[in-house]
Amino acid sequence: MGDQKQGPLNGASNGTYIPPPKHGRRSGRGSRCGCCCLLKFLLTVIFTVAMLIGLFILIVWLIFRPINRVKLHVTDVVLTQFNHTDNILRFNLAANISIRNPNKKIGIHYDRIEAKAFYVDQRFGYQALTPFYQGHKNTSVLNVVFKGQQPLTLQGEDLTQFNQEKTSGLYSIALELSMRIRFKVGKVKTVRFRPKMDCDDLKIPLNKSPVAGSNNKCELKF
Repeated sequence: MGDQKQGPLNGASNGTYIPPPKHGRRSGRGSRCGCCCLLKFLLTVIFTVAMLIGLFILIVWLIFRPINRVKLHVTDVVLTQFNHTDNILRFNLAANISIRNPNKKIGIHYDRIEAKAFYVDQRFGYQALTPFYQGHKNTSVLNVVFKGQQPLTLQGEDLTQFNQEKTSGLYSIALELSMRIRFKVGKVKTVRFRPKMDCDDLKIPLNKSPVAGSNNKCELKF
């Protein structure tokens, strides 16, 4: 009997060896990319929310801001004491300030009101007033009283001005109202705004009948 040839082993054919497929490890690039994409997404969301909030506040202000500006006047002022000795100012000043809301549909919440009095750009009087709500087309009168004593240094031109005004009996005093307010239309209220009222040109006589000063209309600044 002739010799019989043995068939190919392990799938080999014609003497060629075929290695088994390799199972390599997965690369970490996918996880790193996922973290970066998530961070970018969160930053985009935060930026978008901030932009929307800012846009909302702007729209609310443009819609609900008063069509007619609030009007403020000093209706009368009484000064019964204004003495300066040894760099101490002793004073007694009372004023009525009229606030007019001329709008038909807009109310105003005065959440905080601080009244201040100044002489030669130095503050000598302060009073915190009671918060209140002002309705449509309404006028409110604030009674402000500054009484007491306060260190006040006067030198050079400031001292010369005081001596001249002491002789004339007419003093240049400025009043200021710092406020935090919200506008209201129906049940909707805006965010708080911080306007300031300046009455910079009041000429107030000492120990005379109530007067409004040479410029009783005050400027409201937002």
